[in-house]
Amino acid sequence: MTSLDTRSTRTQARREELLDELVTLVLAEGFGAFTLDDLARRLHCSKSTLYGLAASKEQLVVAVVKRFFQRATVAVEERAAVPADHREQLSAYLLAVAEQLQPASAAFFADVAAFAPAREIYERNTRSAAARVQRLVTDGVTAGTIRPVHASFVGAAVAAVMDAIHRGAITAATGLDDAAAYRELADLVVAGTAPR
Repeated sequence: MTSLDTRSTRTQARREELLDELVTLVLAEGFGAFTLDDLARRLHCSKSTLYGLAASKEQLVVAVVKRFFQRATVAVEERAAVPADHREQLSAYLLAVAEQLQPASAAFFADVAAFAPAREIYERNTRSAAARVQRLVTDGVTAGTIRPVHASFVGAAVAAVMDAIHRGAITAATGLDDAAAYRELADLVVAGTAPR
């Protein structure tokens, strides 16, 4: 390996590390109030290093939100793949969503809701999650491990609740944070699909 390759590898590793640090920071505190100067100071790097990640604060936020949801999706799918029973997969899937959202603060969700590109990433992930629930239900009905329910309805109902969670309507109505709401949703869906 040449010194240029070594330097390139170190640079890429540092970028990955910075993105991970940004994910942690943004989940905990949101991103609306931060400037690039603030972020550089908090991450002990230069603004030019941040510009190496993205050309603007807005693009940096998009990269960070995408990274969070990409990693969360992988973790959720890994958890859902473990159980053999479809109802257990449904539970594992929704509980893993709750687990992945647990570190996200109210400030993060408020900032995501207020920034259209981040909101679209969240909404796209929510639609994908609802479609995944629908597939799990369909597979379970076919296999006989889930009672014959209308899988599209379950998927649509889950999507509606996920949307309400995202909009803050569930928190406003119940006081539950997003992660707790997903845990309740998991319990409801699993109980509602139990064989009779």
